[in-house]
Amino acid sequence: MEVLKKVLTDAYVLKPNVYYDERGFFYESFNKKIFQKITGHDVNFVQDNKSRSSKGILRGFHYQNEPFSQNKLVNVVKGRAYDVAVDMRPLSKTYKNFFGIELTEENHLQFFIPKGFAHAFLALEDNTILEYKVDNQYSKEHEYGFFWNDPELPVNWPLKEIFLSEKDKMLPPLNKLII
Repeated sequence: MEVLKKVLTDAYVLKPNVYYDERGFFYESFNKKIFQKITGHDVNFVQDNKSRSSKGILRGFHYQNEPFSQNKLVNVVKGRAYDVAVDMRPLSKTYKNFFGIELTEENHLQFFIPKGFAHAFLALEDNTILEYKVDNQYSKEHEYGFFWNDPELPVNWPLKEIFLSEKDKMLPPLNKLII
């Protein structure tokens, strides 16, 4: 595993070492010792999540505040997704900056999204499966979010036709959040 690039403050795009042969491929998707060495983050993941979405489904922007904020390690195991993180830490040099990347089953890239970041993704194909590890439990009382196409964040979503859950349609604009 290697850091492909550092994006924003404390967020990383990671590339695992993938070994291909006539049977297919193998890679180590997470190794705590290597992860800590290359990122400086000592995480203890406690939960793995999977999400399957059809083309055009957008989930987010979501995040949790302390004491339930979460580090996330995100990758796509099937299909393609455009994954975006926004730094929501008021004291950060990259506060309210965002970064987006296409994660696919072919490129095997992983996106480490640290605590204090909001997260959203858009499925670019039917049956896209996104998998992510988190280092804290979910807490409905500590969950926050904001609208996916907030004017403060000019994210260039790669699809025009977007489908949202009823919950995500009700999210406020970024400037109405209490951080």
